[in-house]
Amino acid sequence: MNRAIVTRIAGLACAVLALGAAVPPAAATAAGRPRFGDAQRALDTLTAADGVVGALGELYVDGKRVGKGSAGSRLLDGKGGTVSSGARYRIGSQTKLMVATVVMQLVGEGRLRVDDTLADVLPETAEQDLVELADRITVRQLIDHTSGVPNYFESGKIDPLDFTTYVRPAHLVRLARGVPRQQEPGEKASYSNTNYILLGMIIERLTGHTLADELDRRLFTPLGMHRTYLPAKPPEGIRGPHNHGYLPDEQGGLHDVDRINASHLWAAGGVVSTAEEVSDFHRAYTQGTLLPPRLQEVIDGRKRPGPPDGERLCGGLFELREIVGGAPGFHAPTYVSADGRLQFAMSVTLSVRNDGVRPMVGQAAEAVLCPGR
Repeated sequence: MNRAIVTRIAGLACAVLALGAAVPPAAATAAGRPRFGDAQRALDTLTAADGVVGALGELYVDGKRVGKGSAGSRLLDGKGGTVSSGARYRIGSQTKLMVATVVMQLVGEGRLRVDDTLADVLPETAEQDLVELADRITVRQLIDHTSGVPNYFESGKIDPLDFTTYVRPAHLVRLARGVPRQQEPGEKASYSNTNYILLGMIIERLTGHTLADELDRRLFTPLGMHRTYLPAKPPEGIRGPHNHGYLPDEQGGLHDVDRINASHLWAAGGVVSTAEEVSDFHRAYTQGTLLPPRLQEVIDGRKRPGPPDGERLCGGLFELREIVGGAPGFHAPTYVSADGRLQFAMSVTLSVRNDGVRPMVGQAAEAVLCPGR
């Protein structure tokens, strides 16, 4: 597979950007309540841009929806109508925060330690030479991307247009073994989806349940996220009406990648959710209802590889995290206030590469979160 396509697939990012000092979000009305921009208008503007097929978003404050919008079309060239703002979509690498939360819950239950090595908790990684230096890589290093384990997408052996061949997690790890390491464990943060494939395998080993079941049991059901799920095997995809994304090839042709192979993403970026329910998760996580502070610090204190802090929403007026997921055909950010009271969740489907879309999506978010700037 050519390098350009590999780069597009490897765009599963989980960037967290600290933006300025904490003050109330959005401009304030005379009554002191936040004033937000028109989400529908912002999304209409976004979908007018070349390469954006559809976009939806919902804004929540204290769990109550205060804005919503859906624009563009379900399919390419204006076809298929417009889905509701509550439609399901892939959240990409926002999945990683969910997986890390479950791992730390297992730590809290005494079933795992963050300084356990891969060889300790997944002996086959050493015995079958699936991971180089498995006896030195720790669970903590998998969570914070300092393990140095290469990204399996860089192997060039993942076909983004193969929607039917199931690839076992262990095989994804084996593909990464064929990519040269660039660092020693613990040296620096280097983003790799393989880290989270390994964490998913650890969850399944320790619990005896599938990762999908553990996410549902520990997170989705307790939080009332009844429309959220983890597809694990092809051809399972997004249930119900939803927007489609497209992958451009080298000749300029577009391929519908709505049926993206679930086994290629899995613990690294496979969850399907809605704007409301992904907001529910981020609110619960940020407000500390899923983990005690000492365990949450293992996740939040990590070095964060990914896009640089170059897009400061609202001029850096308030502290905001942007948690991003993406893959060929879609870009899915959620903007979360530091106190967990505010979430603006978006899904944008594309017919271009993801890297040119982020500034436009940031502008749409600014128009909603800080109107008039």
